[in-house]
Amino acid sequence: MLRHVFLTGPPGVGKTTLVQKACDALVSSGQSVEGFYTEEVREGGRRVGFDVVTVSGERDHLSRIRDVAGDSHGRREYKVGQYVVDLPSFERLALPLFKKVSPEEGTGKKVFVLDEIGKMELFSQPFIKAVKQTLDGSSCTILGTIPIPKGKPLGLVEEVRTRSDVKIFTVTKENRNAILQDILSALREGLK
Repeated sequence: MLRHVFLTGPPGVGKTTLVQKACDALVSSGQSVEGFYTEEVREGGRRVGFDVVTVSGERDHLSRIRDVAGDSHGRREYKVGQYVVDLPSFERLALPLFKKVSPEEGTGKKVFVLDEIGKMELFSQPFIKAVKQTLDGSSCTILGTIPIPKGKPLGLVEEVRTRSDVKIFTVTKENRNAILQDILSALREGLK
């Protein structure tokens, strides 16, 4: 039985935009939505990192390039390419969201946004544990994004990709403007 919906595709193809459009449509229809997005941060036209932004608008750092990240104050550094991951900021903002997905009496299931489950986020063991518990639980339907397979497989990403209760949509430049209704239909199926 379908319970969760994930989008995959190359970077910059429009996965996050589709997730945001789906969330807007769900909220407009009275559906409860929680979770977070990952947004690019630019300064002077140059990408300097990524922020985690909750559905309710709270924001904190996910990563910054070395010259913008500052001193790690003796903490272990986690890096993806040129980006230094700010694990404490990510965990401080993202982890409490998982506690908000238990349905309140009379409200039914929530949609939980996980944009994204990627290399940077997977440095957090508490995040991995929370994602697995949420996937296995029955309190919500996840709308998430995962990277396309490239290089060394990412354990949790491959686990998501092969689950029988997950519907995967591959987003391309050709289909990104046409698949929103299919995504919404799959989410509504998961919420039943």
